[in-house]
Amino acid sequence: MKSKQKEFSWPVRVYYEDTDAGGVVYYANYLAFMERARTEWLRSLGYENQQLLDEQGVVFAVRRAAVDYISPARLDDLLEVVVSLSRIKRASLVFEQQILRGDELLCKGEIMLVCVGLEDFKPTAIPDSIMQEINNDR
Repeated sequence: MKSKQKEFSWPVRVYYEDTDAGGVVYYANYLAFMERARTEWLRSLGYENQQLLDEQGVVFAVRRAAVDYISPARLDDLLEVVVSLSRIKRASLVFEQQILRGDELLCKGEIMLVCVGLEDFKPTAIPDSIMQEINNDR
């Protein structure tokens, strides 16, 4: 199902540990910034990862990530990581994400998450309570 959620954003400061020897953010850390923002998006809906593990027996796992690197972020930059849910299926969510420094787009990506059961790590339906919150967030 196609869906365009309202945007959620999360601020991220670039620390020394995020950079390479030249003071530029290491490419894999953009994925970590995106993960952090998606986690906070989920928290804004009233769910935490540990709660999903303990109470629902599920976890969201990255199935696919496509990332375009446009311009580098640097040490001490304050970034905004934007999360927008673009597609919803019964067991998966597809997010469009952007990382900005002010109005400048530094990185964008499309990330697919799949809901998997902890017992077998096979795809399973997203719990109805979470789907309801996602639909309420439109």
